[in-house]
Amino acid sequence: MRLAAFLYQGQPGVGIVSANGQSIQPLAAPAAELALGALPLVEALVEGRALPASHGPALTPGQVQLLAPIPRPRRNIFCVGKNYHAHAREFAGSGFDSSAKSGGDIPADPILFSKVPECVVGPHHPIRIPTAVSTAIDYEAELCVVIGRGGKGIREEDALGHVWGYTIVNDVTARDWQSRHQQWLMGKSFDTFCPMGPWLVSADEVDGQNTQVKCWVNGEERQNASTRDLIFGIPKLIATLSAGITLYPGDLIATGTPVGVGIGFKPPKYLQAGDVVKIEIDGIGVLENRVE
Repeated sequence: MRLAAFLYQGQPGVGIVSANGQSIQPLAAPAAELALGALPLVEALVEGRALPASHGPALTPGQVQLLAPIPRPRRNIFCVGKNYHAHAREFAGSGFDSSAKSGGDIPADPILFSKVPECVVGPHHPIRIPTAVSTAIDYEAELCVVIGRGGKGIREEDALGHVWGYTIVNDVTARDWQSRHQQWLMGKSFDTFCPMGPWLVSADEVDGQNTQVKCWVNGEERQNASTRDLIFGIPKLIATLSAGITLYPGDLIATGTPVGVGIGFKPPKYLQAGDVVKIEIDGIGVLENRVE
């Protein structure tokens, strides 16, 4: 199942996307819930409730403006740093890694941080460079886990049973702020710094533990890696987070980015106005955003 949030003729809506991504069947969701996008639909499915009835004819993607499938998460997005071996070495050697220690490029335990909900934007929404405070803006293509059944103290062997599905995020980062402030929240939470989409895909349609994450900037391939290469897999991440934090339906976990980010180049290839960042994850789709 694929769930989308969108604007149609200026009005918010939610719907079920066809398997080929070529049509969206709107649902008669209560107006009070539409600002939450597909989150109430995930909650209904987790609780075993029926989805709202269909509402009007199916629409094509060209008829709607896709929004982030969860336009305003109910709390911060959980994120994982340095979770691919090659990227961990790339980042440690970049000079921007405040967590790097001699001989410790590969973390022994997951490095966890968060992004504030207000930085989320949807497909084709511009990523805005805050030129007054930073121009060292980087991209990070990531698979994002959508929690279904919540819980605390979830065991690794049970963790995948708590995954509703997946989406794509771009963990946009102000590298100078990330380095200067010796933590990652601020440099990763500027407005528009979390493009998300194009929709949510349920776990029965995509294998999050074995899918390909790819990124292009202006048509140039920058990132291409399999989630098989994650240092800490999805079960480990869920077990680690839930050890002391209760997870809830709709919680989001961005699983980390592969090698090939802008700071890995000499000199760095930061995003510039007019650039187009395209991210594709097999089984999910494409997330594309222009830089302003």
